[in-house]
Amino acid sequence: MKVLLTGSNGQLGRELTRQLKEKKIIHVGYDIPEFDITDKEKIAAIINKEQPTIIINCGALTNVDGCETQRDLAMAINAVGPEYLAEIAKAQDIVLVQVSTDYVFDGAGIKAEGVLRPYVETDPIDPKTVYGESKAAGEKVVAEIAPKYFIVRTAWLYGDGNNFVKTMLDLASKNPKLTVVDDQVGSPTSTVDLAAAIIDLIHTDHYGYYHGTCEGQCSWYDFALEIFRLSGIEIEVEPVTSEQFVRPAPRPKYSVLENKALNDLNMNHFRTWQESLVEYLENLK
Repeated sequence: MKVLLTGSNGQLGRELTRQLKEKKIIHVGYDIPEFDITDKEKIAAIINKEQPTIIINCGALTNVDGCETQRDLAMAINAVGPEYLAEIAKAQDIVLVQVSTDYVFDGAGIKAEGVLRPYVETDPIDPKTVYGESKAAGEKVVAEIAPKYFIVRTAWLYGDGNNFVKTMLDLASKNPKLTVVDDQVGSPTSTVDLAAAIIDLIHTDHYGYYHGTCEGQCSWYDFALEIFRLSGIEIEVEPVTSEQFVRPAPRPKYSVLENKALNDLNMNHFRTWQESLVEYLENLK
């Protein structure tokens, strides 16, 4: 087994690199500008040189608001790039892991007996943003072209890099009071848990779609309160609605994902979001 990581400088890429090294799995990591996923000849040359048996594509344009004004770039990176990888993977019998997002869904949730339930892998997708559309298009081409693929959707990710946890801690150090939206619900997910799940999957041939998020759910407001509680920070946090915090791209009101496919294989080792957050904050100290 030899793993080639794209987007190796991102939060998930860094954690995958750490765990692959820890598990003594041969791997190489690439990121822009050296690995430009929109340049098929360039990436094909690198893949031919490295001869991986598995490609994990963490590379993406994840600036949700930026995608709204850079549609062509978003589609090039999040859809055309994965298409190139899928074509190369098919030609060279390489396993392809495509990391995706909760934004492929409509963000309204699925109602069962009048109650919202988490999205499962087989629920219909209906993206409401350019980012979501581009990631959905990336999923589609990978599933259609690559014979051996894992599409892993995640949400509310944090790890080694810029993320909500660090933003809250930084803002709390500069302000006596913060406002955080309380009508958007999801599952905060540690890159530690997600990377472990992906590494588990690549040791199998159970190809297909997967959801990978920490267990449980909360609002951004609840998440912020728990960050401050665990950090021993006393600060006033005011809950606000999404309408009071307008962004260029609409945010999902409900984007909780159920790890059903992993559960069906008895491979769901994700911790609760609270447990993973405790570990993350301890490591930040």
